[in-house]
Formats: sequence, structure tokens, C-alpha cells
Amino acid sequence: MEDANGIYYYPNPAMPAVRVYVRRAEDGTIEFRMWDAEHEEVWEKHGWISMEVVKAAIELFGAERGGDWHPEAIYDVSVAEALLRDKERK
Repeated sequence: MEDANGIYYYPNPAMPAVRVYVRRAEDGTIEFRMWDAEHEEVWEKHGWISMEVVKAAIELFGAERGGDWHPEAIYDVSVAEALLRDKERK
């Protein structure tokens, strides 16, 4: 899907108030940015992040440390790649 902010997907379809926007950085890597209708400050406070940042978050908050937050379920590189490929074909 796409709106004025860019291309996005719902990381949890049951929660359409939360979107993850995707773009390709100048170096070709994928970047993510979260938007939350209930917490508009998320968009302003948290800029675009790379998959490297997501991987670092996984290590910090992963199950091995007892965390219950799973960034890999929110920032899905496979979905992002498919959306960007589809957009680039058009």
C-alpha cells in the first residue's frame, strides 16, 4: 500500500493503526520507519532505520535475554523487498 508518506505494510493486520513504511536507501539497502495513529510522536522521534539496526535490536531484546518484543516480526525484510520490487516494476 502507499500513501503520502510512502510505501507501507501492516506488521499486524489486526492493528491497522500501526504501519511500517519502507524505502530503499541510496546504497540500495532497505530502511524502515514506524507510524502509529495512536502515538503520532513515533513518526517524529524515530527516523528511518536499517536492517542492521533491527538486527542489533533483536540481539538486545531477543528471547535469549527474556524479552517478549520481537523486532523481526515487525520489521520484515521479505515483505519490504516484495513491496519495493513491485513499486520499482511500475
